[in-house]
Amino acid sequence: MKKLFQVSMIITMISLVLACKPEVSPGDQFFAKGQFEQAIEAYSQKLEFSPNDVRILYNRGRAFEEMKKYEEAKSDFDKALTLDPNNFQVLLSLANLNHKQKKYNAALLYANKAAEIPGAPAMASFMKARAQHQLGDTKEALASYGQAIQIDKDFGQAYYNRGLLKIATGRIGSACEDFQLALALEYPGAQEASNKYCK
Repeated sequence: MKKLFQVSMIITMISLVLACKPEVSPGDQFFAKGQFEQAIEAYSQKLEFSPNDVRILYNRGRAFEEMKKYEEAKSDFDKALTLDPNNFQVLLSLANLNHKQKKYNAALLYANKAAEIPGAPAMASFMKARAQHQLGDTKEALASYGQAIQIDKDFGQAYYNRGLLKIATGRIGSACEDFQLALALEYPGAQEASNKYCK
């Protein structure tokens, strides 16, 4: 009975800690409103006192990225990665940033590193697949899209992208199955792709 009470108390304490939301910083407030210049300014002020704060570096990098200031974004992401080499968010942001700049080999490198970390999110495999897709590594891309779907069965974009890749390789029936799954998950473009390729 005493043990049950202790477990109940621990669960209550954990619930209370989770219920307490951390204060939203001014930088995050500006970012949420799309005021990226003000967000960068607010994050920069915080970094003057905490230059090794990975979260603030990452957030400022994202604000730079939204303003298409890719070199500044990369600089912040690189510093954050040096401080926390296994940070999924930073690795995936570097993969995405390189993908935007059509640097697919670099995108694959970062996505691969993220995907190799135990407990990697489905997005790591998806971004790996996307880079492989662009590099023409069809077999590997299909496997990586499949891995993303295996981790997250509700990943509509992974079904959709895998369907497009299957269309390119002549696997129409299988592609249409993927489009139907993407459609069931309400992924934009799935209906159009289904109408175009699946008759």
